[in-house]
Amino acid sequence: QVQLVESGGGSVQAGGSLKLSCSPSPSGYTVSSNSMAWFRQAPGKEREGVAAIYNSGRSRNYASAVKGRFTIFEDNAENRIYLRMNSLKTEDTGVYYCAGTEGDWYPGQTPLSDDYQYWGQGTQVTVST
Repeated sequence: QVQLVESGGGSVQAGGSLKLSCSPSPSGYTVSSNSMAWFRQAPGKEREGVAAIYNSGRSRNYASAVKGRFTIFEDNAENRIYLRMNSLKTEDTGVYYCAGTEGDWYPGQTPLSDDYQYWGQGTQVTVST
């Protein structure tokens, strides 16, 4: 069973930046060979897709709320995916989850939770004014 491990969350003021990291355990799972995504869940709200990466890391989709501010990318040498978050807003506050699936396929314009089998434990991101 693949477990994804996230790191990099924290507290930041609005306008600041954070970079989240995700790696699989055990290491036999290769992120570049599978579709991966980041989701988030704000207090009292449903989990929502934020960004997806697929096509061996060559293609990326973003939710409209984060487009132009967030970047999802892979480091194949480290077998990790990252989410770089710039110009953070208070509405970006929530628990961020890394997700992966079996196979490399188009996830749709916005990733859907039901399409991903492997999940991390989540990392908290808090943006304050």
